[in-house]
Amino acid sequence: MAIVEPLAAAAGERRRWALTSPVDGSALGEWEVATATDVDEALARARRAQPEWAARPVTERAAIIRGAVDVLLARKEEIVEALRAETGKPRAEALTIEILPSCDFLNHWGARAKRQLRDERKRLHGYLLPVKKLTVNYQPLGVVGVITPWNAPFVLSLNPVVQALLAGNTVVLKPSEVTPRSGEWVVRVLREAGVPDDVVQVLHGDGETGAAMVAGDIDKITFTGSVATGRKIAEVCGRRLIPCTLELGGKDAMIVCADADLERAAAGAVYLSMFNTGQVCLSVERIYVVEAVADEFIRKVIEKARAITYGAENKDMGPLFSDRQLEIVRRHVEQAKDKGAVAAVGGAPGAGDGLFFQPTVLVDVDHSMDLMTQETFGPVAAIMRVRDEDEAVRLANDSEYGLSASVFTRDPATVERIGKRLITGSVVHNDAATIYGVAEAPFGGRKSSGVGQVNGVDALRKYTHAQPILIARWATKSEHVWYPYSDKTLETLESILRYAFGNRFVRRLMS
Repeated sequence: MAIVEPLAAAAGERRRWALTSPVDGSALGEWEVATATDVDEALARARRAQPEWAARPVTERAAIIRGAVDVLLARKEEIVEALRAETGKPRAEALTIEILPSCDFLNHWGARAKRQLRDERKRLHGYLLPVKKLTVNYQPLGVVGVITPWNAPFVLSLNPVVQALLAGNTVVLKPSEVTPRSGEWVVRVLREAGVPDDVVQVLHGDGETGAAMVAGDIDKITFTGSVATGRKIAEVCGRRLIPCTLELGGKDAMIVCADADLERAAAGAVYLSMFNTGQVCLSVERIYVVEAVADEFIRKVIEKARAITYGAENKDMGPLFSDRQLEIVRRHVEQAKDKGAVAAVGGAPGAGDGLFFQPTVLVDVDHSMDLMTQETFGPVAAIMRVRDEDEAVRLANDSEYGLSASVFTRDPATVERIGKRLITGSVVHNDAATIYGVAEAPFGGRKSSGVGQVNGVDALRKYTHAQPILIARWATKSEHVWYPYSDKTLETLESILRYAFGNRFVRRLMS
């Protein structure tokens, strides 16, 4: 993300922030902070616009969203330019992390909206079947607030915004204050595709703006960011009795089994620890390798990490996105070295004016080090030898986080066996991070990694209220249990209990 600094403001003037490039320190411009009044006005516009948007057929909303793919492709270079200016990420990563999955999400959710959101007839069981019918209607929640991070500012804004819009909600987006233009492009693309202005809006601001949104006239909050901020949002949403989805980061473990393809495992360890400069919630942040193959695995990792280039242009790896993040990475690495870890590759800030950190491989690490317990979010492959798979599982679970994990082995059955023992939101075989891009897979964390899930086969329904409508099959004057009670009432109830539930064969038929 760009470096962001507050500018002096006279009394009565709006607060402003200045952005500075993480690549070379050059100025990227300024932006104004949206006030609580701005938030209230935006939410009011969204509230007024929502009924008309929800009244449109799902197929019409879906056609607009699918058409946004063409707009995105037409605007691709402008979006990539904004992303690279604010984050410094290489073009290949802007395309891989941001543009490609965004096109897929637009196309996928647009194609499945009608199926996911249509009314459902549910077959009733047991003694109710002859007298009642059930329909479930998926009602939009209303106005949804989406607050998004800086590490993948376009795709992590686009995906929840699109899901909420397709479900018939209006959306107000607050992108990170340090990647404001990258996030704003989501709204620009959707409006150009045909989403009305008041149906999707963007507000630029900092923590105060986000707090005003959470406290405002809103029906759901979707947030991706830090654990500390997520807890505050959850508290407010809990008091207000509105739903929230929180994705709060991770400390993802990679387990390398004795039968792993070590060439792939080593290549994966380096890339999955360092792509996007390690600033991905699904980055590999801890590597546990079984002792039997540790020497060869570490040798290959060192070899591959030494080949990575980093810098401003045409390099494998760009800068860290903020000066604050650079300091966290430096501190974690230095503390680990002080406690006995060895920097086999890198281990220090890089050369140049930007916020660079060398591609780093640390060995001889353990859980006494912050590097193995706290979110580092930097280009560091931290490798720990373990006795066997059981020890790897135990250490992988020894974390306050539980977002995802990866298992490198030649045997898919091993992945399932180990994966079911890991306390994580997801498990990936011979890869990592890709799980967020698998639209069919429900994505979310356990423990401090978050609350709720995005994506999955019912992703759009998570932005709705499932309203059951129970319909009478027959027009009768009364129900047999309504007043007045009589001997006949008791006789009827006793008969149901005796014949429906007193016979095990009938119980099975009615279950």
